Amino acid sequence: MSLATLFPQAADIPAEFAHNALITQREYLINGELLSWAGELSPVLSPVHIRAGDSLSQVLLGHTPLLDEQAALSALESAVKAYNLGRGAWPSMPVLERIQHVEKFLGLMQLQRDEVVRLLMWEIGKPYADAAKEFDRTCDYIRDTIAALKQQDRDASHFIIEQGSLGKIRRVPVGVALCMGPFNYPLNETFTTLIPALIMGNTVIFKPAKYGVLLIQPLLQAFLQSFPAGVINIIYGRGRETVGALMASGKIDLFAFIGTNKGASDLKRMHPKPHRLRAVLGLDAKNPAIVLADADMHRTIKECVAGSLSFNGQRCTALKILFVQRSIADEFVSQLTAEVSKLTAGMPWQAGVTITPLPEPGKTGFLTELLQDALSKGARLQNPGGGNSVASFFQPAVLYPVSSDMRLYSEEQFGPLVPVVPCDHISEVIDYVVNSNFGQQLSIFGQDAIQVGELVDIFANQVGRININSQCQRGPDSFPFNGRKDSAEGTLSVVDALRQFSTPTLVAAKYQDSDVDFVKQMVKARSSNFLATDFLF
Repeated sequence: MSLATLFPQAADIPAEFAHNALITQREYLINGELLSWAGELSPVLSPVHIRAGDSLSQVLLGHTPLLDEQAALSALESAVKAYNLGRGAWPSMPVLERIQHVEKFLGLMQLQRDEVVRLLMWEIGKPYADAAKEFDRTCDYIRDTIAALKQQDRDASHFIIEQGSLGKIRRVPVGVALCMGPFNYPLNETFTTLIPALIMGNTVIFKPAKYGVLLIQPLLQAFLQSFPAGVINIIYGRGRETVGALMASGKIDLFAFIGTNKGASDLKRMHPKPHRLRAVLGLDAKNPAIVLADADMHRTIKECVAGSLSFNGQRCTALKILFVQRSIADEFVSQLTAEVSKLTAGMPWQAGVTITPLPEPGKTGFLTELLQDALSKGARLQNPGGGNSVASFFQPAVLYPVSSDMRLYSEEQFGPLVPVVPCDHISEVIDYVVNSNFGQQLSIFGQDAIQVGELVDIFANQVGRININSQCQRGPDSFPFNGRKDSAEGTLSVVDALRQFSTPTLVAAKYQDSDVDFVKQMVKARSSNFLATDFLF
């Protein structure tokens, strides 16, 4: 079958998933107003192509505004004014009232589920089931964040008596936040920083991902109706013209970014006061799987296929390289290849599809370069048709044996290439992990409790998460999500994110009758929100 036939003819697209109307978006949100951009627009192209005879044409989904530096600085001015050095209405607002604003947004957001899910499919090629899961998981994350903040406020509602001092500790906002998410999870990963930043009382400038940008358009009204003017500002455009100006201003206090470590480093260097910039970063990863000789082969193959190729391997938590003890390597590769060959390729709306078109321009060319480099240095393509590509589609490829002189050994592919490395000694894998520039996660597959336990201790100081007999992953969201080295800065989970986007402040007095009585007067008079002892239900 020709790969081109994976792309649909216009008549083949189910009516409920069709993209019939071009979306020409000129709106952007600044200071509580939806402004209209009169300047240049950026085309938004889908990874989906339409087939007509022997030709393929890429689908144009719409346009978004290409804002300039002046527009970005207007958003900054709005956020700075709303924060007002911590004295603005939003950072001063009682916790319960901020929660009510976020709850209103969640209710309005849910009304746009169908449209956002449809755009996730068309913009980044995410399968329908995964797109729906991303939306629903994001809503759950918002609910969990609200619940966590309520519990945090309950814990802070009491006073502490310690060594002759009376104290009350609450977490307060940091300032103006710049939030930028990734294209592979343009809703979920973005909102795991955006929502905590907002709910903790920071004001926010939000720039959607480069791909997966149109899907924010249905939510603009929800943001507008849910938050006071200036609290959330949404901008679009080229990063070098917008984000660079924001960072160079020195007025960004919080930088939440999910992307490459080079991109993060370049932007951080632009800030004139880096010691005043708090960063929460999710960056590159080259997560290895370590398959020991006694691993449960059936279970391991299942986890490695899903870990390597879910959403085409376009996940920071994907398994990017598989180390297999040589005694079982041939059998492992044989079974792995058989399972990869069973994966269904097609369009995002097709039931059961796993492999879909790739949204990044030039991605298939990059993956082909990595594949050809490996083949030229001794790797062999294990699955027939692997590595074939047409337009935005790339057939998954299993490569074995992969060695340290190949680019694929150390470079993050972020796509459907599965490199398998045979190893004679576990020390080879240990050296790889210890000397890697990345340290997000790894997976260990084996059944010897002594050996696996020893490896856990070796790797505990190298990566942020060790997965035993399971693929690398982020969830559940209550678990910390972080990384070491060039893979991350800061920790995200429902609770940790609230800490990342806030700072503790202490009010203290001597524990003596006159001061205690004075504090009691303030509490009784409700003259201070900070000192309030209300218990949130």
